[in-house]
Amino acid sequence: MLGNRSSEQWIAQYSTSHQHPINRVCHTFGIPTILVSVAVFLAGFFYNRLWLFAAALFVIGWTLQFIGHAFEGKPPEFFSDWRFLFVGVSWWWAKINGKA
Repeated sequence: MLGNRSSEQWIAQYSTSHQHPINRVCHTFGIPTILVSVAVFLAGFFYNRLWLFAAALFVIGWTLQFIGHAFEGKPPEFFSDWRFLFVGVSWWWAKINGKA
């Protein structure tokens, strides 16, 4: 799945289109919001109407992502390669740990 690239190489390429400080902040908050929305959606199978909250979180997370890219002036990397949808999570984790 990684296409003969290390995860560090994927993260480095992802980082090149996430240089603007506002884009980085938007992704720092948007990516975990999307991740939480998935967990809340799954919990929604057990609790009524929780999926509405999950949907709102999902939309907010993606809105932050696209606002960030508007400031960056570059399209999201996943437009060119769907695998960047998963690299974004790795980038976020590396950023939180001071490695990106």
